[in-house]
Amino acid sequence: MKRFIYTLIFAFTLISCEIGPEPINYGEDGCEYCKMTIVDKQHASELVTSKGKIYKFDAIECMINFRKEHKDIQYAMYLVSDFSKPGELIDATMATFLISEKISSPMGANLSAFYTETAANEIQASYGGDIYNWHEIQPYIGKN
Repeated sequence: MKRFIYTLIFAFTLISCEIGPEPINYGEDGCEYCKMTIVDKQHASELVTSKGKIYKFDAIECMINFRKEHKDIQYAMYLVSDFSKPGELIDATMATFLISEKISSPMGANLSAFYTETAANEIQASYGGDIYNWHEIQPYIGKN
């Protein structure tokens, strides 16, 4: 019986330590980088560490800059809001990014993310701008 109880306790411990995203409470949560309140559902982002700690950001550029300043942290997930589906977090490493002066983001980098390249191209056709993938956008945000 003791063995069964220990097994149950161990199982509950594993379940409670699951690493994953957490919903952003718009209008309440603050940006880890710039400390602004997160209100924009089209540009918010989130980092999840390998230990399960969650960092929330009001803009993708805040997340990228935070990551560059905290290289010692191991990240398990990089999440960005899908511009086409506000409030829906997607895998940043698979997203397509658009920088367009006609679409402002909270911190002024005019950076938006899209789940598909097709969606990014459609918005680019209407608003102009430049398309990037996850690896291409990293050095660009660091310079601007």
